[in-house]
Amino acid sequence: MGRRLGQHFLFQRDLLERIAGAACGEASPRVIEIGPGPGGLTAALRPRVSELILIELDPVLAAALRSRYENDPGVRIVEADVLTTDLSQWGPTVVCGNLPYYITSPIVDHTLALGPLLERAVFLVQREVAARLAASPGSRDFGYLSACVQAQCRVERLFLVKPAAFRPPPKVDSAVVRLTPLPIPLTPDLPAFRRFLSACFRQKRKTLRNNLGGLLSREQLDALPEASLRAEQLSVAELAALHGRLRPLTPSE
Repeated sequence: MGRRLGQHFLFQRDLLERIAGAACGEASPRVIEIGPGPGGLTAALRPRVSELILIELDPVLAAALRSRYENDPGVRIVEADVLTTDLSQWGPTVVCGNLPYYITSPIVDHTLALGPLLERAVFLVQREVAARLAASPGSRDFGYLSACVQAQCRVERLFLVKPAAFRPPPKVDSAVVRLTPLPIPLTPDLPAFRRFLSACFRQKRKTLRNNLGGLLSREQLDALPEASLRAEQLSVAELAALHGRLRPLTPSE
């Protein structure tokens, strides 16, 4: 069933150990693993973790995990959709997992919604998504997703994973990324900032004058020093500062 849910399971032991180490170091009090599947990463995480929470949607895979860990009080199996699961119920945590490609962005968003409860997140994702998450301003990959995540986290691309390391092998390369929350997000109102970014990147090759035309008057745009620039030319900190300046002018954003 896992394949039907868009998952390709990593089985190469040394890579699983590297992911576990990136998530936990030598030891971590609590980890939530998203989509453990047959448990390859779970086995690498378990010696490093005091409390391991496994969120698995597939009932067959969840049953197999329950059977394997039925005598281990440090492992909890939650048979549920991660996107409808309140991750905050367990308190401060590390989150990691091999994410199904088709719902990577929603899972990243759901994880970041933990706010200060998130210690770090380590995800195995499609290589192109990793590039967007870690992209620098001005690069081809920098866009809405980059700015949303980097407003909250330091993003590291740790290593690539080739298709042959999976069963079944995907058609694309994958990469492991680590998201470490910033001490203070770059903006105090992340939902409003995301709405602003959505407008800024609505047409990626257009200037801010074009993309913000629905939010600001012509006079306001004429007075905007950044109006002739594209959003991708600004750093995340500059976009956050711009949002802060414009918020009084866009009360209905």
